[in-house]
Amino acid sequence: MPLPLFGGTLGYKRAAHLLHRATFGPSKLQIDSFATLTAGQAVALLFQQPLPDPVLPVDPKTGTEWLLAGTTTANSGDADLQEFFKGWLIGQMLGLGVAPSNQLAYATREKIVFFLHTVFTTIQSKVDNSRSLYFQNQLFRKFAFDKTLPLLFNIKTLTKKVSVDNAMLRLLDGNLNVKGSVNENYARELLELFTIGRGLEGTLPPATTPGDYFNFTEQDVRAAAQVLSGWELDTTFTSVDEEVDLYTSGTQKLPRGKVRGNATNASAHDSTIKQFSDRFNNATIQPDPLLLNGSNPTQQSALDEISQLIELIYSKQETARNFCRRIYRYFVYHEITQTIDDTIVAGMAATLVANNYKLQPVLEELFQSQHFYDAAAGVNDDNFGGIIKSPLDLLVGTFRLFTVQLPDPTGSPAAFFEQTADLTRRLERMGMHFYEPFDVAGYDSYHQFPIYHRSWISTNYLVSRYEFIRDLISNSQMGGMMKIDPVAFVQTNISNAIASNARALVIELAKYFLPLADNLTFDTTADDNAGLTAERLNYFLTAFLKSPQIDADPEGAWAFRWNNPVDMEVVRRQLENLFNAMLQSPEYQLY
Repeated sequence: MPLPLFGGTLGYKRAAHLLHRATFGPSKLQIDSFATLTAGQAVALLFQQPLPDPVLPVDPKTGTEWLLAGTTTANSGDADLQEFFKGWLIGQMLGLGVAPSNQLAYATREKIVFFLHTVFTTIQSKVDNSRSLYFQNQLFRKFAFDKTLPLLFNIKTLTKKVSVDNAMLRLLDGNLNVKGSVNENYARELLELFTIGRGLEGTLPPATTPGDYFNFTEQDVRAAAQVLSGWELDTTFTSVDEEVDLYTSGTQKLPRGKVRGNATNASAHDSTIKQFSDRFNNATIQPDPLLLNGSNPTQQSALDEISQLIELIYSKQETARNFCRRIYRYFVYHEITQTIDDTIVAGMAATLVANNYKLQPVLEELFQSQHFYDAAAGVNDDNFGGIIKSPLDLLVGTFRLFTVQLPDPTGSPAAFFEQTADLTRRLERMGMHFYEPFDVAGYDSYHQFPIYHRSWISTNYLVSRYEFIRDLISNSQMGGMMKIDPVAFVQTNISNAIASNARALVIELAKYFLPLADNLTFDTTADDNAGLTAERLNYFLTAFLKSPQIDADPEGAWAFRWNNPVDMEVVRRQLENLFNAMLQSPEYQLY
């Protein structure tokens, strides 16, 4: 049953909520623009097409791209190229070089691309190849906006493609899985992590039978591993998927792994009959005789068996529901009660199945739903501001909010990658080893019951978050172009009438900086339904009005200085104090 839709215009709070969850963060102008829209109008803009393909990164050593052309001895070493790929990916999240009219849709696509990375995880140090990392990333991008693409483009097909992707083959030892010596690593994670799972965490009974995982068994792992046998890496990247164009224009196809042997004799593939357990209705998978070469398996027969396997897994209702749990935790909230699972998640799963397992219709419905915008009054709200920002969301979102500039990645690649290298180091200090999750389950915050996103916060990680903001405002460490200018931000984005009124300015900035900023008042007797208490607002006000001079009337002194810019150094220092107080607050860590 479709999720009930939200009616009316969004307003500032809901617009900011949508844009923070669906993209890597909005600017003030984008929030203002979306505040006047209905949810349906807003979602249409977030998924507008066509979008441009990303501009490829350039190796500073050669001045040319290497991902399609390949590398020579003239290129940087691949360890450096892998770091360049990650820096380039941060640039995609920032929308560098993207036309303003495409910015939010582009950011939505990149948010979905990263979501898919959290589901079908990869680990840089294990894959250890910049081109493999890129082609997997581009595979996710091809399937992110799938609604208007041919029926082939859906989550089922993506799962099939991932199964023979070079990065995934390397990560989970699919390249070591051969008949007679079956490696079960990928088959196990395919069932447990990527598709059907074990069920809703926190509600599962204790396991009593060894090898029984509620929705699948060890027998199913072994049978799936046999189906997946016989593939190896193609480090030349000449083996391609004829069904998937690499880009929207041109004829180049997406590289993938290759069968051992050759296309007409997949010599390492197990072509025996594979028997599954009663969890899959005792189904069997075997080669299609029409695709065999005599008695020998072929590349096409091996691919067909993988297709049969994925179709079998997705034929179980629990697979769609488990995938929608991943969507819900990433975009809505980490806690899924049995009631939420039986209503909201079940509705999302029904939409997924009804739309031929396409992801985009599920997201469009979710982002227009009443549930997505439901909220309790005041500080009791667990929906708005209910997710701790990942270090990536914090960093990229802050840059997008303040339109922080980076060097041109094409014209000045060395300077660009120097800056992004600093950003990836900052992500690490904040607790996110970008493209290097702890294990194959991915980043803990997206899967680790029961802590989920709370794993982003520790004493050291929080200090690093605050240092990032302080450095960005003071520019004492960031250097170059990476700086927030509070004076310019207020002059550009806030009316003079509000900017000159200290209390009004605090409230206005809270509306854009903090997730719970409705019904704000400095009156301690009237803040019961406010998103922030009056005491909290007064904390920001006090931090703001601190001055190297002793002002008898701090608010009046601020108004005078703003309206008569004769002491702009004090104005700048006061605004830096305010921005530091608000952006280093616990509230700013939420969205």
